[in-house]
Amino acid sequence: MRRLLTVLLLACAAVGVAYSPAQAHNVLIGSDPKDGATLAASPERVTLVFDQAVRQGYASVGVTGADGSAWADGSAVVAAERVSVKVKPLPAGGSYVVGYRILSADGHPVTGKIRFSLAADASGVAAGAAAGGTSAEAAEAAANGGAGMAVVWVVGALLILAAGTAVALRRSAPGARAGTAEAGTAETGTGQRATPAAATAEAEGPAAEGPAARGEDDSSRAEGARA
Repeated sequence: MRRLLTVLLLACAAVGVAYSPAQAHNVLIGSDPKDGATLAASPERVTLVFDQAVRQGYASVGVTGADGSAWADGSAVVAAERVSVKVKPLPAGGSYVVGYRILSADGHPVTGKIRFSLAADASGVAAGAAAGGTSAEAAEAAANGGAGMAVVWVVGALLILAAGTAVALRRSAPGARAGTAEAGTAETGTGQRATPAAATAEAEGPAAEGPAARGEDDSSRAEGARA
């Protein structure tokens, strides 16, 4: 029973650890442009600021227009807690989504997005048509790609719980069977039960010998009298 309780406690701890990274990894605390801002000029760069340093080599930032066009110019650059990407000149009057995916210092992926828009009379904007790129749905899917990691942790913890419970039950079963066998042996004293036939023979033994013995004594007295 103690083993089973220990396994259950360890499994619950694993579930807690599996869920804790959601609160432990990096959190976006600021951005340039700010989330929801309307700009008077097309930004040359988008910068995201997190509460702690971001791992190098894993960051990805995309800038997507309402029509699905991509406007990021090059790869994301990581500098401690800041992640940035250059942006091509944007068409005025448009709305844009900045989707990001980074790897926290603790090794867990973080995804998210911010939005901003350009005023209709914004300066420094693109004169031509929107550049081709990934669709808006693809950009949003990339931003939300790390959501499945929490599910993987929880499923793994539940599998550990099930396996531990099964092992504990198997180990406790032989002990229960052994206790039952010992109880049965204690009832008979010697481990063997006396059969009804044997008990009857023991009870009738002396009584069966009585008449035969009396017959022999009567014969002896009769012979003595004739002599």
